[in-house]
Amino acid sequence: MDPLRTLWETFFDWESMREALPEMLTVGLPNTLILAVTAALLGSALGIVLAVAGISRTRWLRWPARVWTDVFRGLPAAATILLIGVGLAPLGMQVWGPNPYPLGILALSLIASAYLGEIFRSGIQSVEATQLEAARALGFSWWEAMRVVIIPQGIRRILPAWVNQLIALIKDSSLVYFLGLLASQRELFRIGQDYAANTGNQSALLLAGLCYLALTVPLTHVVNWIDRRLRHGRPATGPAGDDPDDLDLALPGAAGGNQR
Repeated sequence: MDPLRTLWETFFDWESMREALPEMLTVGLPNTLILAVTAALLGSALGIVLAVAGISRTRWLRWPARVWTDVFRGLPAAATILLIGVGLAPLGMQVWGPNPYPLGILALSLIASAYLGEIFRSGIQSVEATQLEAARALGFSWWEAMRVVIIPQGIRRILPAWVNQLIALIKDSSLVYFLGLLASQRELFRIGQDYAANTGNQSALLLAGLCYLALTVPLTHVVNWIDRRLRHGRPATGPAGDDPDDLDLALPGAAGGNQR
């Protein structure tokens, strides 16, 4: 058989795509977004705690934060999801019943917290030390100076890296299917995989991949826009021909992120 024809029939069967599309849009897409966004928010809360602990002068805060970060950044995402999903399943059974969905969100949140903690730490440390000294001179305590002055500036600088981490979470959410989600909890990849297994045709998986691209590619451009905006400030409104680099109003550069 012609290889090109085989490839076309295996991955570009429009009838298989048309059959899978409604379930992907009504079930897979919402679940993928819920998993990724919830994990990003919980991971951000944990990440800020890790960042503050990581730069603390107290070793009893720094060391646990370092171990947490090393463990959850060093383990493969699939291994972390299985460890949390299987290891905490008895506890989850007692708390919310036989529903693996919260454990999937918890596993993704722990993974995200390790990366976001480093992102927040780099953002906080990029703020000039004189800002902290000035706040302390005005009578702020160390924690008040961090909460009111340093952390807000640091968060603004790490926005591009935060969005990059959200993109990574959208992709990692495809691994939650290891936990055996219910039919109504399946994300994009699992739905594509089920249709491919039932029909013997891989077109639904290709459609799932296109859905992921539809989510991640616009976010990538949002990252680039935020990065340009932070580096150059608002677009020039002066005389034509001004060099945008001369309008470098704001920050010396957004803090780098940990892309996977």
